[in-house]
Amino acid sequence: MKEKTSNQYSSEIRERAIRMVREHQGEYASEWAAIQSISAKFGCTAETLRRWLRQTQKTNDPQNESSSSDSERVKALEREVRELRQANEILRKASAYFAQAELDRPFKR
Repeated sequence: MKEKTSNQYSSEIRERAIRMVREHQGEYASEWAAIQSISAKFGCTAETLRRWLRQTQKTNDPQNESSSSDSERVKALEREVRELRQANEILRKASAYFAQAELDRPFKR
């Protein structure tokens, strides 16, 4: 079982480190290079700073809210498609059954 480590960085430190990555990212070859450099200045690991950055991107991203509502809509539409396909299959079988019954009926003159 994984133990939760103590929270040794205050929210102010986290916010400042994240802000520095965003402000100075253009000065580095990549986002990861900026994270590595800035994390060393704050005394945390690069992975820790990267996680903080991704977490704030998820919570602050207005696109994330619309994508979650979009994914809900997609799920609802997929469910509806599945139900309609089942209904079509039932109707196709019923149609075939009644067509066969019509052919088996004696011919009237």
